[in-house]
Amino acid sequence: MSRLEGACMFGQSGGPTSVINASAAGVIQEALKQECITAVYGAAHGIKGVLEEKFYDMSKEDPYELELLKTTPSSALGSVRYKLKNADEDETDYKRLLEVFKKYNIRYFFYNGGNDSMDTCNKVSKYMQKVGYECRIMGVPKTIDNDLWGTDHCPGYGSAAKYIATSFMEVYHDARVYDTGMVTILEVMGRNAGWLTAASALAAYKGNGPDLIYLPEIPFSIEKFLDDVNRVYKANGKVIVAVSEGCKDEQGRYIAEMGATLAKDSFGHAQLGGAASILANIVKERLGTKVRGIEFSLLQRCAAHIASLTDVNEAYMAGQMAVRNAVEGKTDYMVAFERPEGPEYKCNIKLINLTDVANTEKKIPLEWINKEGNGLTEDFIKYALPLIQGESKPVLEDGLPRFAKLKKVLATK
Repeated sequence: MSRLEGACMFGQSGGPTSVINASAAGVIQEALKQECITAVYGAAHGIKGVLEEKFYDMSKEDPYELELLKTTPSSALGSVRYKLKNADEDETDYKRLLEVFKKYNIRYFFYNGGNDSMDTCNKVSKYMQKVGYECRIMGVPKTIDNDLWGTDHCPGYGSAAKYIATSFMEVYHDARVYDTGMVTILEVMGRNAGWLTAASALAAYKGNGPDLIYLPEIPFSIEKFLDDVNRVYKANGKVIVAVSEGCKDEQGRYIAEMGATLAKDSFGHAQLGGAASILANIVKERLGTKVRGIEFSLLQRCAAHIASLTDVNEAYMAGQMAVRNAVEGKTDYMVAFERPEGPEYKCNIKLINLTDVANTEKKIPLEWINKEGNGLTEDFIKYALPLIQGESKPVLEDGLPRFAKLKKVLATK
């Protein structure tokens, strides 16, 4: 192992989760222990903070507050959606990053995020190699969408899945209090992969979940959807539907696009939402039933009060192991999880080349979706159930959660 002395930089990027700060705690606490790491910085709003030379000296934080990060939702250092251009097209950002890295002797860079964030991490890594600046760079996975390639699952997914399954079980009971017919349509996040919406099948597994589940892996047909709803309604008088915001028809048109032209984010992705209300209006018009459309929206990614302890612990481990592997000489990888075969659940760490994981999506295996295209098989239940186990217990003050309060002392040089 070659010893590399220098500072480390940590940044958070993309959509927050209820456990992303657990990974931050893993990186920061582990980095502060390493003798070869001379300073630990936290970037304000991800890569943008590095470019603007705005980052915090994490050694100035109270150790108790760093510990509280494990049960604090969202991105404590601030997040960003900023797409780096390819270096061969425009080196401006890369030259600025190199300038900042040299000024602060940053020799370790850890970036915490999903698909687009791993693309950023990969680009920075390849550029530093190209110009001959030694810097060990590791991606720390994060996404409630669970769609990062090469890892069994992603930190953030287990907690979001637990929230979704629990909420469906609660809505199931609420939707049955009156003796009148009702169709309830719940919209869950998920652009191209249906992992989050599939989590509603865990509620169905317990007998209190949706009757119909629609994922973006299968082309969505309005007519088939109406037939499915009508069939269940005639049999039970009640219907609960789980639908992914990213469901598209055979022409590739999102359900949400049936209502309006969609805006785009900074990465060029359509900003979805509204599928539940659109489908609710269609059901009301065509079937004449009482309908309610519900959109979980941000709640599914910030519900730390019902986070999976398994997810919290694994998110922390991901950050911790990123630092340990970098110190041992590894670079240009993303930390990933693998699950050994066997009756007992176990999560091991492996490393994946950033080039392989950047911008590659992992979708639900089609064999885990039932033949009718409106539900999940037992294989998904076996996959997802271990990920939601255990109760994370945030510290309470006056009956309310006590979240981390960072001082955020700006680093100077």
